[in-house]
Amino acid sequence: MPFAVTVDLVMLTVRADALCVLLIRRAIPPHEGAYALPGGFVLDDEDLTDAAIRELSEETGVHHPAAHLEQLATYGAPGRDPRARVVTVAYLALLPEAPTPTAGSDAAEAVWLPVAEVPPLAFDHERILRDGVERARAKLEYSPLAAAFCPPEFTIAELRQVYEAVWSARLDPRNFHRKATSTPGFVVPTGRSTTGDRGRPAQLFKRGPATALYPPLLRAG
Repeated sequence: MPFAVTVDLVMLTVRADALCVLLIRRAIPPHEGAYALPGGFVLDDEDLTDAAIRELSEETGVHHPAAHLEQLATYGAPGRDPRARVVTVAYLALLPEAPTPTAGSDAAEAVWLPVAEVPPLAFDHERILRDGVERARAKLEYSPLAAAFCPPEFTIAELRQVYEAVWSARLDPRNFHRKATSTPGFVVPTGRSTTGDRGRPAQLFKRGPATALYPPLLRAG
């Protein structure tokens, strides 16, 4: 039985200390008027990743950023799309900044919304979003991927705010600073500083070369 292939994107960033996702409001059936993840059908001569980048640009006006991008999972339950037998490949993208999206193609609106305030979504996109958020949270447990939400140079306080937003939990600032700066390969000082709270200089860091960390590293203590 023939079937179609689509791509969907879970685009996450941190805005105003909250984990946010990029959503579009559908302008056409099915689920016209409902919010959904950006995405669409893969063209016959198109690579999956190229399709994801194209759909993101067409539906939201957000062009492929220098951000972390990875395949999340494949979803193919019968009936997930009322138009046909459709299998979708979902991507997870983590952005250090939240560019202002512009609706286009078959999207009536494109907006960043806090994950905690997302309304019911079209298709099975609530499940895909949930899986994407859980992947991001888990990756912060065992890798230094939180830096993907930060600019190239950042303070430890900014990095901690990312963890707090993604995990929805408060972390002790002193313990976090100690663990982040004492773990080999986690962050690397740049030798520069910026003005921090109350005018105090704050040391700037960049992402270190480590690719994996012990799970309890930053959540405990």
